[in-house]
Amino acid sequence: MVIGVYAYTAPLGRLESLVSNPADAYYNLLVRGFRDGHLNLKKEVPAGFAHLAYPYDPNANRRYRGMPYGMSDLSYYKGRLYFYFGVTPALIAFWPFVALTGHYLSDRLAVMIFCAIGFLASVGLLRALWRRYCVEVSVWVVAACALALGLATGVPVLLPPSDIYQVAISCGYMLTMLALGAIWCALHEPERRCRWLAVASLAYGLAVGSRPNLLSGAIMLLVPVAHASRERRPIWAALMAATVPIMLIGLGLMLYNALRFDNPFEFGARYQLAGEWHAKLQFLSWEYVWFNFRVYFLELARWSARFPFVHGITVPPLPSGYTKAQDPFGVLTNIPLVWLALAAPLAWRDREGQQVAALRWFVIAVAMLLGMCVVLLLFYCGADIRYEVDFLPAMVLVAVIGIFGLERVLADRPFHRRLVRWGWSILLGFSVVFNLLVSVKDYAYAACSVGTMLAVNGHAPEAIRVFENALRIEPDYAEGHENLGIALRKAGRRPQAIREYEHALRLEPDYADAHVDIGIALVELGRPEDAIRHYEEALRLRPDSVEAHVDFGNALLAEGKGSEAMVHYEEALRINPDYADAHVDIGAALVELGRPEDAIRHYEEALRLGPDSVEAHVNFGNALLTEGKGPEAMVHYEEALRINPDYPQAHVNFGIALAQAGRTREAMEHWEEALRIRPDDAMTHYNLANALEGQGRVTEALEHYQQALKLQPDFAPAKNALARLQAGR
Repeated sequence: MVIGVYAYTAPLGRLESLVSNPADAYYNLLVRGFRDGHLNLKKEVPAGFAHLAYPYDPNANRRYRGMPYGMSDLSYYKGRLYFYFGVTPALIAFWPFVALTGHYLSDRLAVMIFCAIGFLASVGLLRALWRRYCVEVSVWVVAACALALGLATGVPVLLPPSDIYQVAISCGYMLTMLALGAIWCALHEPERRCRWLAVASLAYGLAVGSRPNLLSGAIMLLVPVAHASRERRPIWAALMAATVPIMLIGLGLMLYNALRFDNPFEFGARYQLAGEWHAKLQFLSWEYVWFNFRVYFLELARWSARFPFVHGITVPPLPSGYTKAQDPFGVLTNIPLVWLALAAPLAWRDREGQQVAALRWFVIAVAMLLGMCVVLLLFYCGADIRYEVDFLPAMVLVAVIGIFGLERVLADRPFHRRLVRWGWSILLGFSVVFNLLVSVKDYAYAACSVGTMLAVNGHAPEAIRVFENALRIEPDYAEGHENLGIALRKAGRRPQAIREYEHALRLEPDYADAHVDIGIALVELGRPEDAIRHYEEALRLRPDSVEAHVDFGNALLAEGKGSEAMVHYEEALRINPDYADAHVDIGAALVELGRPEDAIRHYEEALRLGPDSVEAHVNFGNALLTEGKGPEAMVHYEEALRINPDYPQAHVNFGIALAQAGRTREAMEHWEEALRIRPDDAMTHYNLANALEGQGRVTEALEHYQQALKLQPDFAPAKNALARLQAGR
């Protein structure tokens, strides 16, 4: 049943939805690189990105992190792209899968497999504990504890996103559970202690290869060695078995890092292309400890009467230098089952002998694992709900041992046992339900991420459906409403888009991006004066927003205030000299100001930074056309259409250039294609009507003039042409 829940709740991941071919997903790009004999991903670095003066600046690399480049969270070093995330999943799953089947493994399936194996390993420990120490415990209690190990450990929250991040975490979870199983065997089978310790060391070494932050938990490998020492047994062989495999794996990781980044201790974090400039971050600090302890252990989730009932915590003020807290919750307050870990000593109370000592040492090993993993997370500069899987399964495992201890000591007191059983059943049930409800909420967030990627890839109608379904589950998700607005605007439904942006601002009044987006939609609706207010608010909230400056300039340009627009464009370039879109818009402003020759300089710079920028090619063509250089303009229109055949403005302007060159029939073909893509463009209807009239196709011309006036009733040229034709008839 638990594995069925895992399978049901694992949709397509956010980054995986960027690509139509699984071979182009990140882990498979890494495998393809390995198969070609190199350590970098088999992915070309875009020419424009390679020319960036500051490639790690989030403002500079923002356009390359999304589509069509898909470089988010990759590491860039010496002209190549690498993978910051652990290499273990590629070595033990993705590479063997393609070698055996000829097909590429998806992130979704990998996460589900890792979670299922990790869960089964924990159930194996549960069964061993039951059979060896607590045979008096009912099988139904064991089943309830198995449910807790599967659904109260934070693992259900990993599955809805099912992305590269969850691949690494779920692989670390699986290998940690396998390592704990081997430690159990090492403690309970002294004659084969060294063999099992070697297995544990190998498994946990691979876990560190997946999640390097798990390294501090490796101290648990020494627990069976300490146990052997207490029994006065020889320990050197056991010590070698516990340390050599993980040390060899560690040396392998250091060599891997040195070959990639010229530093054995660099995994690629400083070179990561992300929303923060990682080289400038202070990753570990005492200042983060209390904040992280609060959000990971104490903060209560917020509840409501609306499904899925549970909502994120109220995040305390972030410490200086801290990045973000991505939906963590306090495990002590929201997963009360973990308090039963305090009852774990009851499992060996009033018992003697070496076997009971082995159980005690096992609990010490688990406690050391979770304690060391927690310590590192407390010092880290960010918190995330998925990081809780690094320690929560171990806490729940000890809590399950506590349940067994309670059942054992109360075995001869039925009334008290029944009363206590009701108590821990409520804690267990609440913890499981909480995990499942949070996973539903995260399903909505993951769906919104997939919707965003669909919109970016030009699938606006599908994106809108995904957003609407997700927001029915989580209607208070401001970013979801903003991204739904973007999809609606791309689909030409601007009034509905504005309503979604306004909804996002009601939920989050200081949402700068929503102010920028509503401004864009208002400019497109011919209301630049209303847009300006939103851009001013966006810049008040985020003065260094390059996008806000550029779009503010666009609004001013639409108002005929070219000189004022230039101020904002130039400010955008001051903040980020490598922002290609700012060069494009400055060029448009200069054309508007009658300076096409200066505009051409900016278009050339935009194309140097982003050679496949459709907007740069189209605007460059427009400037050349204004200069009377029609043939050169056509080259840029053709290149724009090669990059994106469905870009309507390229068809429109190419048609104008062709008409000026006397190639009317070809011009009409491009205008017809533009209207197929965007049928609500009055000017294109007018141009096509003019061409049809020139060819004597008066009836068709009339239809397009009428359509132009329907879309834009005050369009004087269309009015005059329509009146002339009707008078002539």
